[in-house]
Amino acid sequence: MKLIGRIALGLVAVLLLLAVIVGVRTAAYKPPSGADLSQVKLAAPVAVDTSQAAQHLSQAVQIQTVSHQDPAENQYGEWDKLHAWLQAAYPAAHAAMTREVVANHTLVYTWKGSDPSLAPVVLMAHQDVVPVTPGTEGDWKHPPFGGVIADGAVWGRGSIDDKGSLVTLFEGAEALAKSGFAPRRTLIIVSGHDEEAGGSGAQAVAELFKARGIKAQFVLDEGMAIISDNPLTGGQVALIGVAEKGYATLKVTAEATGGHSSAPPADSGGVVTLAKAVIAIAEDQAPLKLDGPGGMMMETLAPQGPFAIRMAMANRWLFEPLILKQAAATPSGAALLHTTIAPTMLKGSPKENVLPQDASAWINYRIAPGDSSAAVLERAKAATSGLPLAFSWDRPPNEPSPVSSTSSEAWKMVAALAADASKSPVAPSLVTAGTDSRYLSGVADDVYRFQPMVFSLETIKMIHGTNEHMSLENLERAVRFYARLIATSVG
Repeated sequence: MKLIGRIALGLVAVLLLLAVIVGVRTAAYKPPSGADLSQVKLAAPVAVDTSQAAQHLSQAVQIQTVSHQDPAENQYGEWDKLHAWLQAAYPAAHAAMTREVVANHTLVYTWKGSDPSLAPVVLMAHQDVVPVTPGTEGDWKHPPFGGVIADGAVWGRGSIDDKGSLVTLFEGAEALAKSGFAPRRTLIIVSGHDEEAGGSGAQAVAELFKARGIKAQFVLDEGMAIISDNPLTGGQVALIGVAEKGYATLKVTAEATGGHSSAPPADSGGVVTLAKAVIAIAEDQAPLKLDGPGGMMMETLAPQGPFAIRMAMANRWLFEPLILKQAAATPSGAALLHTTIAPTMLKGSPKENVLPQDASAWINYRIAPGDSSAAVLERAKAATSGLPLAFSWDRPPNEPSPVSSTSSEAWKMVAALAADASKSPVAPSLVTAGTDSRYLSGVADDVYRFQPMVFSLETIKMIHGTNEHMSLENLERAVRFYARLIATSVG
């Protein structure tokens, strides 16, 4: 009995010591990715004519620069119309900058600085928009290309993604140009024409910059925003993308004999083989990890979250499995922490009573930083070992982008401006989709992705969806942000 008592006392002592260690680490916890923004000097805010900005965004939305799945359906005259409209709407900005057209419709503007020794700043916003799903036009509160100004917002496809950024960026540049602003550092504005269809324009710009030896201080594009109901803290948070996932689609093919369905082979042919392969690949998920941008976001925001979150992140050595399990509870949470696997397309026989000679599946991957397309392919082959399959990439994969700094002067400036625009904490995060900026990772070490606009988790669903609209509050906030960003970064 004495021995049992000693063991019990020992366990109590261990638990008390463990509680003390956890409590001390929680109380002392500071996010490793935090940066002191207090010393950043921001340019003074500019006056914003919100009514004029709304009219301009309305006009831009009405120009239907729609990128279709088949480029032959694109009406490139609409892009020409948008270019002419930009010149007419922003004469002072166009007088201050030189304009180049790359890859037929991508625009590159250069506002030359007085000090050529300073690395330029590159700001991005694309021209094209996604189509409206045929038959859903009646679901819109206002016509999708009407550019209607109503209910405190500008309504229409592209009002946020990404003509909202393009227009507010030019509103800011126009205001500065009219005031006589003269930059010390060169400013370059890149506006891709086909971001929604692969970004060949941005790729051409990257090659152009490489040929010219341009190395920028930083690049800023769309990608993340200010979330009013961030689930980690329950409050408003400005999220800045410091990286984005790679993109790859793997084609998996099962060869078969084919023939009449009335006499199927014992193994039921290629379709069954393919089904086994798809299930095996989809069930072999990449492990979740906290050592990437998604984990950086959680570490940074933990001090603003509930005590349980703060305690867990301060003591990852003890609670990491629990953290990962909780993050994986939602698809969006899991997507931040690993490479995702999504079977999306299947092809078999052209007729229901014919056995196919081959059956194929297309599996879409969004590759997390730290992973690669080569590793993805090896994982798929290992998961389907023993099955007679052929593997090929649907097109050359885009690898995940490098992870940008959260301690550089560029980060501090962008984060300080985001904090001022949002009046909320700022954190790095991971863009799980793709932007044109992924092609400019060789142009600058720091590539950031952020739109100075406030969305709830519910309202953000309108992007690429029905009833996309830009609130006048977001419009004014974005103009002010871009004007201050230009004045601060290149002034």
